[in-house]
Amino acid sequence: MIMFVLVFVFAIYAQIRVSSAYGKNSQILSRGQITGREAAQAVMAHAGITDVEITETEGHLTDHYDPMSKRLVLSSENYRGTSLAALGVAAHEAGHAIQHKEGYAMLNFRMLLVPATQVVSKILPFIILASWFLVRGLTGIVLDVAIICYAVLSLFQLITLPVEFDASRRAKVQLVGLGILDQDEMPGVNQTLNAAALTYVAAFVGALLNLLYLLSRRE
Repeated sequence: MIMFVLVFVFAIYAQIRVSSAYGKNSQILSRGQITGREAAQAVMAHAGITDVEITETEGHLTDHYDPMSKRLVLSSENYRGTSLAALGVAAHEAGHAIQHKEGYAMLNFRMLLVPATQVVSKILPFIILASWFLVRGLTGIVLDVAIICYAVLSLFQLITLPVEFDASRRAKVQLVGLGILDQDEMPGVNQTLNAAALTYVAAFVGALLNLLYLLSRRE
């Protein structure tokens, strides 16, 4: 129980860090006044990527790279924004596009796990409901299914860590290397991307803890 509480607190802390870091650095405009879209385009162009579409979407921090359709999606605030946060997020997503082009092994592995993860995400709500109504909690086949689900999620979240860390590393190098940002502007980018990384760590720890708990019930 103590471990669950600690993980929950860590997850809340990670979300607060992201909101705080992004909110702070979204108010600091870059000297070059380059938009997030332009930054992502420049990073990909330098890597020789010409077949990835950059699109705008609504929502807050809804940015992502879709390798299946080769589409880099940026939220409006990052697509049009010129802040340190906007450029950091945009370059990070462009880092995923570079991973895809180069055949980065961990990204390919994560892509293979996506279908299984989608299935698991649909099954888990029913597992959770079952745990509420079963007198003895999760047992037998239901427990085994729950273990499989959390094993898949734990593996997916584990693979996600190097994928996200590597994309951020590429982003930081390219932003300075291409002259999009000066070196003294990078602390704002680092703060934003490092805070975002905490959410992925929290997601992995949470999934792993659930898996270990379910395995302990099987003994």
